[in-house]
Amino acid sequence: MAKDKDILPSPTNTGSSRNNTRTHRLLAYSLLVPCFVLGTIVSFRSNNFGFEKLELALSKVTTGCHRNTNNAAGVCSQVDALYPQNSKNAEAWTEFGKLIETNAFKSLAIDKLRGLIKIPSETYDSMPPPGQDPRWETLGQVHDYLAEAFPLIHKTFSLTKVNTYGLLYEWIGTDSSLKPYILAAHQDVVPVNPETVDSWTHPPYSGFFDGANIWGRGASDDKASLTAIMLTLETLLGKGWAPARTVVLAFGFDEEAGGVHGARSLGKALEETYGRDAFAFIVDEGGGFKDVYGTVFATPGVAEKGAFDVKVDVTSPGGHSSVPPAHTTIGYLAALITEYEQNPFPVELVRGSVPHDTLLCYASYGETIPRRLKHAIVKSTHSDKALRKVEELFVLPDPWYSSLVGTTQAIDIVQGGVKANALPESAYAIINHRINTASSIKETSARDAYTITALAHSHNLSLNAFGEDIIAPSAYSPAARGHIELSIAFPREIDPAPRTPTSGEGSEPWEFLSGTIKATYNAHRGISGNNNIIVSPGMSTGNTDTKHYWNLTRHIFRYNHKNSAYGGDIASGVHTVNENIPLDHYLEIIRFFTTLIINADEAVF
Repeated sequence: MAKDKDILPSPTNTGSSRNNTRTHRLLAYSLLVPCFVLGTIVSFRSNNFGFEKLELALSKVTTGCHRNTNNAAGVCSQVDALYPQNSKNAEAWTEFGKLIETNAFKSLAIDKLRGLIKIPSETYDSMPPPGQDPRWETLGQVHDYLAEAFPLIHKTFSLTKVNTYGLLYEWIGTDSSLKPYILAAHQDVVPVNPETVDSWTHPPYSGFFDGANIWGRGASDDKASLTAIMLTLETLLGKGWAPARTVVLAFGFDEEAGGVHGARSLGKALEETYGRDAFAFIVDEGGGFKDVYGTVFATPGVAEKGAFDVKVDVTSPGGHSSVPPAHTTIGYLAALITEYEQNPFPVELVRGSVPHDTLLCYASYGETIPRRLKHAIVKSTHSDKALRKVEELFVLPDPWYSSLVGTTQAIDIVQGGVKANALPESAYAIINHRINTASSIKETSARDAYTITALAHSHNLSLNAFGEDIIAPSAYSPAARGHIELSIAFPREIDPAPRTPTSGEGSEPWEFLSGTIKATYNAHRGISGNNNIIVSPGMSTGNTDTKHYWNLTRHIFRYNHKNSAYGGDIASGVHTVNENIPLDHYLEIIRFFTTLIINADEAVF
């Protein structure tokens, strides 16, 4: 693979042998049925697991679906930059654009974000509902701050608080025939590990501004977007601008814990108030833009992977550690974890998927894309052999893109044992899955059980997977050494999201967003033209609060116009130490929301 290193847009580490991995996977699936028959008593119900259908379902990942096109440009059409047209809107947009460049506005924007960062609105997994845990109470400080920092919004908009801390703002437009739209963000942040505080360049809740960057937890995820939305609307209100199309703001409060209490409640409230498919579009956090192969690409998220947390619980008899068995409960768990990590999910690019469409855009517009890769991508629209070649040249050598394409598994939590001289009666691990868009929770859970069945059998362990006995305790003597239980770890599992239309019928909101992105990019740099930035269907590896908003519209865009081209040693620090955002990037997010809100008034969908 060394000779193909120039094909990747940035240096990467391949990590393992492609051929050996693929051979192993093919062998494993070819033995799917025999493995379940081999000396075990197995009971599967197709309505729960569908093991007998797993091979067929997984084969769909390889086969994919064919597009009626033989060129990349056919699925990466571009629109012109979209600027406000009527005099009122054009004047408001131009004036706001000039305002963003002033030192006074920059100072105002910095102060608004710094104030929000200083509130440690952390959320944790498995928190009980609001009112039952004092950790929620920092969100009350967020509400008080927003009311103080944005008084015109709180005077003009209607505000409904859902499940205590969810925020729904509504600014009624003058034209009721236009569908409203939603701008979404979340108030919460991931916790700061106390052991890492000394590693931060500036304290995590200081909101420190060093003259170029704003530092602190939430600076990038997601308080910059929330503040940008609010400051944009507050400024427009102050200048007397009013919308024709109703604007709704939906701010969840536990996105980092799956939105179980926040966005889920907001989604239900919005559906009850407005009805299904009542909104023109939704914009939430998500993709940004960066240079790839000599061309700047914006990649709004138009789909999302599924998510599924699995608890692997092992129990076995305890006792005194001076007389240990061959394997303790923790030893069994370690073996199971090793088995999972040695058998990752296959990474196979699917024709017609969002990751494949993104590559087609790279092939169409990437100025420096290697000819061999471009040829393979274009040909992959109709050739399975070329599709596998694209995997070999681009997908598999890139850990990030491999994670985007395939179902991932990450063992994130391990716990077991209470005393050094006592054998642990139980131990467990949590596996976090992000499910590829061609798969499902059903397939993922089936494969999890399949992966460890042979190992459980060899250690004389019974196995129950999601309520189904795979290896029943009665299959062995009463001296069975232990039991494995697979279950849902947290009640937030979700299948992959429906895809937002990006071509053909129903793609008008996508075209509107694309033109808005281009206008924003041009305006922030003082340039003109239509293809200074190319807009491509995109998808992130994670999930957003929009997973609870599927019933509200077909047009969900996970995008906040983040400039991903961080220079030098600066890193965004999302979910880790030194989270920060450059001031110029934050200002461009404000410009994006300004352009979006004003353009939405003139859109005809």
